[in-house]
Amino acid sequence: GWGCPGCPAVYRGRGPRNLRGQRPNLLLWRQRTETGPGISWDWSEATLGPMYTAIVLDLDGTLVNDNGCIPVGTLARLQAVAQNGVHVMVATGRSELATKDVLVELGVNTPALVYNGAALWCPRTQKLLEERLLSNRSVAQVLEFAESRDLAVVCMRAGAKFGTVAANDVEKAAMAGFKNLSVVGRAELPREFVIRITCFSSQHEDSESLQAECLTAVDGPIYTTHFPLSMLVQHRTSPMHVVDVQPPCRGKGEALRILKESFGIDAAEVVAVGDALNDLPMLEEAGLSVAMEKSHPTILRRADRIIGDNNTDTIGDLVDELFPLPIRR
Repeated sequence: GWGCPGCPAVYRGRGPRNLRGQRPNLLLWRQRTETGPGISWDWSEATLGPMYTAIVLDLDGTLVNDNGCIPVGTLARLQAVAQNGVHVMVATGRSELATKDVLVELGVNTPALVYNGAALWCPRTQKLLEERLLSNRSVAQVLEFAESRDLAVVCMRAGAKFGTVAANDVEKAAMAGFKNLSVVGRAELPREFVIRITCFSSQHEDSESLQAECLTAVDGPIYTTHFPLSMLVQHRTSPMHVVDVQPPCRGKGEALRILKESFGIDAAEVVAVGDALNDLPMLEEAGLSVAMEKSHPTILRRADRIIGDNNTDTIGDLVDELFPLPIRR
């Protein structure tokens, strides 16, 4: 068996590697504390549950409310468990420019996954720690496709965004939410050092067909995500559909890789919370997948658990439940 440090109890039948992923029943632990070091027992008789040491959170529709802020109670609980050693990580489709303010509000130093997994942002140094780039050939092919279909486009580099001139009020409204956007002609869009290209269409029946046509136009390796723009609270009435074209990566599943490589945290120890299809890679890999109440139907079907609305402290309640004891690593 393997003894718990400072405790005579021995858990028989599992090595320390597996025990790290388990937490003693809380009532049993309280009994041990109250009765003193003279009492011992066989942990194999105890009821054990999973122990999680990290939580990965999507932003829009998940961590932030419809006003773009973290609910007060959730914020306080996340900051408290972070102080106790839990790794609180953001994984978002946003750029680093659009993520900075939320990370300042959150107040944790765990790097944030941005651009749907194509880059990693450090809130402490204010720099990208990782950055994948689309090949120049893929950039050219995506822009050629967008021009042939007269689609609005935003090209993103580290620290900069370049968008086409809006052809109508619908396109103007769709691009209004981009921070630090430089509006340029199609010929002035960047052709190199591009992390992501976002294409907007009101011509396609749904975002799936837009994605499929884009994939046909590009013969190089890329990673795409798609969604109706109306999924975002500030664009509820928009008819636009969106496809994001990123370099090859594991999507938000990259968050699990980062936690393993940087902190030695296994996927089984990670809680992932999201609401949209681009969250699926991290939800499928995490030890516990949690869907928000208003998630995409696919996410609701595949998640281990469903919690409440992003305008409430439902994530804070989840944190209280899953991280009741200090974590020591």
